[in-house]
Amino acid sequence: MKNEPQQPKILAVAPMMSWTDTHCRHLHRLFSPHALLFTEMAPADAIVHGPKVRLLQHHPDERPLACQLGGSRPKQLALAAAEAAAAGFAEVNLNVGCPSPRAGKGGFGAALMAAPKLVAQCVQAMQAACGLPVTVKCRLGIDGLDTDDHLTGFIDTVAAAGCRTFYIHARKAVLNGLTPAQNRSIPPLQPQRAYALKAHFPTLTFVINGGITDLATAGEHLRRMDGLMIGRAAWHGPSFLNELDILMFGGQPVDQWDAATAYLDYARQQLAAGTPLADLAKPMLGLFKGWPGARHYRRALSSPRTLHGTNLTALRDEVAAMQPRAEAA
Repeated sequence: MKNEPQQPKILAVAPMMSWTDTHCRHLHRLFSPHALLFTEMAPADAIVHGPKVRLLQHHPDERPLACQLGGSRPKQLALAAAEAAAAGFAEVNLNVGCPSPRAGKGGFGAALMAAPKLVAQCVQAMQAACGLPVTVKCRLGIDGLDTDDHLTGFIDTVAAAGCRTFYIHARKAVLNGLTPAQNRSIPPLQPQRAYALKAHFPTLTFVINGGITDLATAGEHLRRMDGLMIGRAAWHGPSFLNELDILMFGGQPVDQWDAATAYLDYARQQLAAGTPLADLAKPMLGLFKGWPGARHYRRALSSPRTLHGTNLTALRDEVAAMQPRAEAA
């Protein structure tokens, strides 16, 4: 019997509220042509009844792009998934990992890990409505529901509804007692439990998320999992995204000057369209991480003086100033 062809590994940038907006995604695409990028979580109700154009807006250069939805009502999620498909997204993802109190009060996010049958109903409704792959991003568990049996049962139930890909943040969520920020660091990472899921469900796709900040850790995960999802490491240093692209796909090194220049050209067009300068400068903060003068550069790009008005000159000057600082080191 011939061996089944191996599926390509997945490199994804996690959805992050107030971070992975369209401008951030444009910059990340410059560093990785292969990464699957994600929107910020968009509440399904807001897409159905609110500013769907703003929530689903993206540039074709950002693709392949996944739309992450938040919600727990199958009908609303189905309507929102159909809108995402019409807008040109490649994948629709259901958030089952957000530990915020707001999400918990709304009955979605990580709280849904206590309701696998409801998650399965949501997945089925979304798939029927949009015709795109519907995936799930979840945790290892929540509060008292943190056993391997519960986790395996959750995956089994949701997979039976048609979900074939799970993005696993390899730590539990503590909904009672920790803030969302604390939930990103205090519950310990448990990658072995994520590895065990892949071994238990070999035909499903599992992408691991959490604490991936260096190539050694990335390589260890790739030997056992189907892909990597990185979060703040991509924001704080987009060059790391390029390193992963090279590691996983044989991509080409990206010169940070070239990426900065290309992004500034994009920013000029966005400014002309009315985008605030501060929104365009924000994704640039991670450029030149670790370089001499990087701290001064970040401080300057956060300064009201730099972000005043609609003139890119101050941003261009700060980028240009990084070269002599680097050469003098």
